[in-house]
Amino acid sequence: MGAFPLPTLVVIVLVVMFLAAAIRILNEYERAVIFRLGRIRDVKGPGLIIIIPGIDRVVKVDMRTITMDVPPQDVITKDNVSIKVSAVVYFRVMDANAAVTNVENYLYATSQLAQTTLRSVCGQMELDEILSEREKINMHLQAILDRSTEPWGIKVSLVEVKHIDLPEEMKRSMAKQAEAERERRAKVINAEGEFQAAQKLIEAAAVMETQPMSLQLRYLQTLNQIASENNSTTVFPIPIDLFKPFLKLTEKE
Repeated sequence: MGAFPLPTLVVIVLVVMFLAAAIRILNEYERAVIFRLGRIRDVKGPGLIIIIPGIDRVVKVDMRTITMDVPPQDVITKDNVSIKVSAVVYFRVMDANAAVTNVENYLYATSQLAQTTLRSVCGQMELDEILSEREKINMHLQAILDRSTEPWGIKVSLVEVKHIDLPEEMKRSMAKQAEAERERRAKVINAEGEFQAAQKLIEAAAVMETQPMSLQLRYLQTLNQIASENNSTTVFPIPIDLFKPFLKLTEKE
């Protein structure tokens, strides 16, 4: 009497199996695109949903931001330099229905589109532009990918160029160029210093010409500097003014 009759037990088992197949639980970041007999029925979730087993087919879509690495791409720049460029793309599904029905595999399609777009954009720029204007490249890539993936219900929020791999000979050439640039700047700075020093000397000479006593003070300062040094031989500069009286006497004779 305690055991269930066989027909009742079969019904219970069937009901349990039906409920197990009919009940689905979706996380907060998941959506379920439900196809009923091959036609779009609805987009449900998150939480508890119920489907008809054998009639409904469920395709889950992750609505979180997806980080996709773009592998290194061989690129020939506008100035005929062969480089490898890699990037990373951040995007998310905004319309689960479009992501399932408008493209076969939105992850693969986005990856292929990112690779071809990266090659195309970098191939239209010179190497110096690629190295110095990454922000501009990132914004250009993001705009193109976002516009192209919009029919798939995808929003591309950010694209970042990760690494630019240059040939070894190009690295050596750029190192030499950087060294030459540093030498040029050093020479320019040195020349500017010499020019400023010459200007100050000219100004000092002009002051001494109008103020003879300043020359005498400079003479005394020089003697003080010479005396403070431990030199075996000391040379005393004598102002030409000391010889003027003797020169005048010679002229009178």
